[in-house]
Amino acid sequence: MGIVAGLDSSSDATRIVVCDTDTGAVLRQGHAPHPVDAKATDIDPQTWLLSLGEAATGGLLEGVEAIGVCAQAHGVVPLDDRGGLVRPAMVGNDKRAQVAAADLVEALGGRDAWAEAVGGVPQSGLPVAKLRWLARTEPEHARRIAAVLQPHDWLVWQLLGRPARRTTDRGAASGTGYWSARTGAYRPDLVELALGHRVALPEVLGPAEPAGTTPEGLLISAGTGETMAAAFGLGLGTGDAVVSLGASGSVMAVHHEALAPGAALTSYADATGMHLPVVSVTNAVRTLRGTAELLGAESLDELSALALKSTPGSSGLVLLPYLEGERVPHLPHSAGTLTGLRRESMRPEHLARASFEGMLCGLADALDVLRGRGVEVRRIFLLGAAAALPAVQALAPALFGAQVVVPQPADYAALGAARQAAWALGVARGTLAPSAPPAWQGAAAQILEPGDELPVGQAVRQQYVAAREQIHPGAFGG
Repeated sequence: MGIVAGLDSSSDATRIVVCDTDTGAVLRQGHAPHPVDAKATDIDPQTWLLSLGEAATGGLLEGVEAIGVCAQAHGVVPLDDRGGLVRPAMVGNDKRAQVAAADLVEALGGRDAWAEAVGGVPQSGLPVAKLRWLARTEPEHARRIAAVLQPHDWLVWQLLGRPARRTTDRGAASGTGYWSARTGAYRPDLVELALGHRVALPEVLGPAEPAGTTPEGLLISAGTGETMAAAFGLGLGTGDAVVSLGASGSVMAVHHEALAPGAALTSYADATGMHLPVVSVTNAVRTLRGTAELLGAESLDELSALALKSTPGSSGLVLLPYLEGERVPHLPHSAGTLTGLRRESMRPEHLARASFEGMLCGLADALDVLRGRGVEVRRIFLLGAAAALPAVQALAPALFGAQVVVPQPADYAALGAARQAAWALGVARGTLAPSAPPAWQGAAAQILEPGDELPVGQAVRQQYVAAREQIHPGAFGG
């Protein structure tokens, strides 16, 4: 038995879990907010260290033998040739870089060229787009940049005492826009395309490889991005997919290889040596919130209760929820559509249910993109606050055509970081193999089966697909 810690530095706070190496049981926990606005896009990285120190007070890390670190994705920490900050770190989905991302797409020859190069197309949040923005908007800063780290890379480097060697992992690297999960290699020419010159990039470590050891003898594992850590903390494996319900939504799954490039799909690496293909949709919970406002429902719980007064198929109403355009299918300039209006269907409960069915069918389209690429989906983990809504839980299994798992709330990213630390510690001591992470107990969860409702769910999906094909023929290519 040993003790390890997992540290998650998210956009708003630091969360730490201290776990038993053998079972994953949580022994202690710590939390501290970042002393900055969570919506800020320019951040002094020192605030992450201040938050870490506060979260670890009270002897939280006493007896810990190894630490794993994960952090918010897609950040840029620009360093000069002495390792000093050139400017504050750029984090989050930085809308300032939208034009820069579009410029990069054109400069390389289009979306397909980027998908082939690195498994995804530049968006405003990616580090490669942020570097392009710096080159165009802050050229003096851009010229001084000698090395680029992401938040988790920088935190690991700081914990190790700022050694000459800087590291990352394949999961975090796959979200930069200049490292390919398919080839396992950087594309420094894309950094040069964005920034105007090449820079030092961190060494990409294997899943169980340590980043180093502190002077006090504390092992620091490779670390990873927040999404990859959460997948590891949930215990995802082949056949598992995750549907994440935010204002927008995403679907990701564990797969044994990087998928062939495609504009609708981004091919990330995970924290275990596998791959995490991700398909994102523009409209998820924003569909429910818009419907709630239209109907005068005071909360999504009220909208959910109203929806359950209707019947499957919403009395013929179909809502195509493309309220702000859509990525899947690729309809960036479209609007939402409500079809099937008849006198008997013009009731609040039918529109409420159509909003849930439309949102879930849109996510089922994203799942079909993965299934169409040969990804096995046996069970689906449903994440986000909206996953607890009774209407979501009642409709999702039949519409998705699979078992649905609703995990109990927990700090899964921090747990994944701790599990990685236990793995690296076990390999260092010869008690674990580099190919076999510690077998921790999976997430406590509610299990929902489609059961007898599966044929009904298939009929609702067919109704949705028919409406989609009538209004946007051929837009969904799978």
